[in-house]
Amino acid sequence: MLGMFLPNEHVKSIFDIKANALKERGIKGIITDLDNTLVEWDRPFATPELQEWFQSMVDANITVTIVSNNNKDRVEAFAAPINVPFIFNARKPMTIAFKRALQRMNLKAEDVVVIGDQLLTDILGGNRIGLHTILVVPVTQTDGFITKFNRRIERSILKKLKQKGMIQWEE
Repeated sequence: MLGMFLPNEHVKSIFDIKANALKERGIKGIITDLDNTLVEWDRPFATPELQEWFQSMVDANITVTIVSNNNKDRVEAFAAPINVPFIFNARKPMTIAFKRALQRMNLKAEDVVVIGDQLLTDILGGNRIGLHTILVVPVTQTDGFITKFNRRIERSILKKLKQKGMIQWEE
């Protein structure tokens, strides 16, 4: 059970994930979280650097879909200006939004990675349907109310994963 919270990879930032490296591994699609994965949870728009990252994925012919537990207004306001498809009110870690994203991208699970900052939503949800999961360090240390609660649980899970020798990175 504990292994369901274990990401396949851990990186410090979304910017450590390079299009050419994904392409070499045969990755054709990305399902990414929004808040504290791409930008701070209270930043309304993509930064210029993030816009360049998205463009690098487009240039590599890698499809990106944002899957967020946040509401339509928040996700649409972020995604529409950069022309990125999205799914809101995803109810992660339930798998329906991940499956819907795969279907919309017309890709198989083995061709897609999930990127997110939370073990309890992004990583668990992606692992539940066999997607390659990449945990990123949260963009900021502040969180919304529910996420603060999740972070406490995550710290306990991470401690257990470290004790069992399942992870080697430092927070």
